[in-house]
Amino acid sequence: MIDHAKTLLAGAYEAIPDWVTGTAILVLAALLALSLCRLVLKWLGRLAARYGAMAQMLVARCRGPVCAALVLMAVSAALPFAPLPDGPASLTGHMLAAAVVIVLGWSLMNAVDLFAELYMARVRLEDDSNNLLARKHITQIGILRGAVRTLLVILTLGLALMTSSAVRQYGVSLFASAGAAGLVVGLAARPLLSNLLAGLQIAITQPIRLEDTVIVEGEWGWIEKIGSTYVVVRVWDLRRLIVPLSYFIEKPFQNWTHLSSDLLGTVMLYVDYSVPVERIREKLAACVRANAKWDGKAQAVQVTDLANAMMEVRLLVSASNAGKLWDLRCDVREAMITWLASEYPDALPRRRLQIADQGVPPAMAGEGAHSFTG
Repeated sequence: MIDHAKTLLAGAYEAIPDWVTGTAILVLAALLALSLCRLVLKWLGRLAARYGAMAQMLVARCRGPVCAALVLMAVSAALPFAPLPDGPASLTGHMLAAAVVIVLGWSLMNAVDLFAELYMARVRLEDDSNNLLARKHITQIGILRGAVRTLLVILTLGLALMTSSAVRQYGVSLFASAGAAGLVVGLAARPLLSNLLAGLQIAITQPIRLEDTVIVEGEWGWIEKIGSTYVVVRVWDLRRLIVPLSYFIEKPFQNWTHLSSDLLGTVMLYVDYSVPVERIREKLAACVRANAKWDGKAQAVQVTDLANAMMEVRLLVSASNAGKLWDLRCDVREAMITWLASEYPDALPRRRLQIADQGVPPAMAGEGAHSFTG
């Protein structure tokens, strides 16, 4: 009876195709590796909890690569024992080799991200608006991380394709172009490569940084994001201006916070010649001292022009950044106009007209010359 059962089982086993048996062995090996991965990660999580947030961040970054590496190791070890035909076995071997390269590239990208996050955790953007050093470091790390990730993706895909002779030519074409097809690919990739090189140049020379105040294409705003190929400028009215990285290398633009965020601003007054300039100086001093947006560095009053009908007076004020300076100028302009209209209404700009008594009607004779001011 027992021998008969063994004979039936052996016959049933022999009836199963080899590719089904081989696939089952590989799948079983992968499932065992995933179970082992869960146990390993659980143990690593408990161990990392003893050493703080940095260790927990490291474990979180290692979850994917560790599981993938264990699965690849288990499947590679089980492949010689899987009764697969020569064709599927060879294809599986090439796929495993390509997967190893991809996992290595994935691990390197995670290492780059981990280093960048740990470094940026030490550099904080404080409330102080003149934090040029912090913004410089964050900008450099962000651009360099994007560039390194792009290069790692290209190298990983190229090496993965080169593991198989059938697609090796496509992997080689990612590293060096050859023939007419290579020239076409090179021309098509020129904008991407130019922006990538521009990003590296921006990271080194620092013409712009995150949260720099700039004027680009006539739009005033702040650098919100510096990507691997483009820059996002947050315009003052909350619109977003998308600009290629190469623009900031090839074309001129204004950066109001390149060396310092301190700025000077002017308020122009056009008043009558009779205005007391010294009283304007006193009023401006009192106005800026009462305004929290003034940084206390500069305030001045200068008569800059004498036109035919009015006098041009320039009020100079300073603030710690562009946003505060704009609001300060608006406050000063409103306060000075209100003060002039209240205290010196005759000092506002006027046009004068004088009419002599030549040819006046008889009803107005004897009244002499009349002067009209309006």
